[in-house]
Amino acid sequence: MRRAREAAVPRDLCTALEHLLGASVAHVRVIEHSWFARLHGRAVATTRPGRIYLRGNAADFFADPWLMLHEYCHVIRQWQPGSLTAARYLLECLRRGYWNNRFEVEARAFADTHVARLRALLARAPPAAAAPHPSSASRR
Repeated sequence: MRRAREAAVPRDLCTALEHLLGASVAHVRVIEHSWFARLHGRAVATTRPGRIYLRGNAADFFADPWLMLHEYCHVIRQWQPGSLTAARYLLECLRRGYWNNRFEVEARAFADTHVARLRALLARAPPAAAAPHPSSASRR
């Protein structure tokens, strides 16, 4: 198994996500090859405040606009304002199951609504804008 590490998010991707989410994503750390994600069964990603933990590599995540929107929705629109907590998420899963819990329903709906726009924004991004956004690790 590969060692977990923080991945730099491409600058054009940060700009596009911030446009769609209406908030900065610069503080969100993307951790690839995460043991924490692997603890969550078959999940390809899981989130916590300010973090997206990936089972696989960041390149695959960055190539999947729908999944990125889904996971960033959890972090920015649910964890950050405090509506999502580990206890609330578990309670929702117990009450409604994974697929029907309100946090997953909201994140899927957000991704469904915005995926075409994210693809369009990324297609228009100039090649020079593809430079990685400095990760929080490089700002230390």
